[in-house]
Amino acid sequence: MLELTSLNLQKDEIGTLVIPVCEDKAIHTNPKLTALIKKAKQIKGFKGEKDDEVILYDLPDTNVSTMIFKGLGKLEDLESESLRAMAGKMVGQGIKKDLPEIGFAVPSAKKIGKGTSDILEAMLEGGFLGNHVFDKYKKEKKHKPVKEIHFFATADVAKRFQNLPDRVATVCEGTLLAREWVTTPSNDKPPAQLAKSIVAKAEKAGLKATVLDEKELKKLKCGSMLAVGAGSQNKPCMVLLEYRSKGAKKTVAFVGKGITFDSGGINLKPGGSSRDMKCDMSGAAAVAGTLTAIAKLKPKVNVIGAMPLVENMPSGSSYRPGDILKSHDGKTVEVGNTDAEGRLILIDAISYVIKTYKPDTLIDLATLTGACVAALGEKIAGVFSWDDELARAIVESGDKTHERCWHLPLPKDYKKALKSEIADLSNTSSDLSGGGAITAALFLSEFVEDTKWAHIDIAGPAHFMKGSDYCGAGGTGFGVRLLCDVLDKL
Repeated sequence: MLELTSLNLQKDEIGTLVIPVCEDKAIHTNPKLTALIKKAKQIKGFKGEKDDEVILYDLPDTNVSTMIFKGLGKLEDLESESLRAMAGKMVGQGIKKDLPEIGFAVPSAKKIGKGTSDILEAMLEGGFLGNHVFDKYKKEKKHKPVKEIHFFATADVAKRFQNLPDRVATVCEGTLLAREWVTTPSNDKPPAQLAKSIVAKAEKAGLKATVLDEKELKKLKCGSMLAVGAGSQNKPCMVLLEYRSKGAKKTVAFVGKGITFDSGGINLKPGGSSRDMKCDMSGAAAVAGTLTAIAKLKPKVNVIGAMPLVENMPSGSSYRPGDILKSHDGKTVEVGNTDAEGRLILIDAISYVIKTYKPDTLIDLATLTGACVAALGEKIAGVFSWDDELARAIVESGDKTHERCWHLPLPKDYKKALKSEIADLSNTSSDLSGGGAITAALFLSEFVEDTKWAHIDIAGPAHFMKGSDYCGAGGTGFGVRLLCDVLDKL
């Protein structure tokens, strides 16, 4: 679907060509493109300002039917995300117009002042991610994805980066998988059914997949995970995916929270706040999507993916506030609130992964707290880690992929708020004044032992009520591109 090639405007037959334009500086070196941009800027109302657009048809001395000149604003404000969003938005327009193909003129790295790989990767990602239609539940299928997306650069650039489109497509395919799992309603993804879907994709990618059912979880004494799932007729399970690289010297583990629906349990969520709780398994979806991508990327490191899948429902068999649970690692937890369930399933998965696989690094992803959304909004994830180097790597990868993260503190004195008088820990903080994202992370930290660990709270960016330039409403797949990039740094 993605193709990187050189451009000859006079010889190459192109249906629709998008030409990005800055209002104050030239960003292309191709003389023919430069002349066409100059012509476009002579049209009243088009200056190249952000979101300016002008369309010209069948221009002489070209073999292009439609040219769309797309404004990016001032060069000093141009970021990789600007190019990613532009590409995604234009592909989205192509979908609505039922275009079979669309092409982009790639700006010059020298003119923009950015690395060629950064420019290409951003545009390729935007194009691929924007070319997604989720119409599974619609009777009328109005539109289809664009079949071919071409990116035109110089012959030298096209040759040097000939493998980049396949890599980007692989990672973005994992992202779209995660999106679809998250957007799928809860009635179509109870734990066992979601596990089956993940395993099917994983095995197709060549991964080893194992599912621990309720019976096996009982044998492993995963008491906190089992308690969360006790109120639902849909029984919990844990999916384990393994990628092995010959001669690998490191093992990295990813653990993703997988609450397939979160009612809050006995501490029922208020009002309409449960409507979007189908997205409470976004961490598990991101881990599964990441592992399917890794299987094709074949990094020189072993990677484990663990996804505890549970439905949190109220019933006569539900766990209750005040109950004391025994976790997989033996610590006891007093339940302060049944809606603080994500951390309970994560601790059993984290403990099991550390005991079984002994990873050098473990990163968990979870839609864990509304407090993190209050702190950082809906577009930035919170990162918690004792290891500054690991946290820095995650933040840097977030900047590159625009799956943005912010390193938040883990002050040890906040642990006092998790004290229980009759158990080892409480699953909720006694301090109601704030800091809920911090105390949730500190709770998880009690179970990571000496493993290098980071927790990423994705409660904000995991799900969009309204779509963006390259992501429709629903699951975003946040974390797949981030983790694939982080893996290169570990």
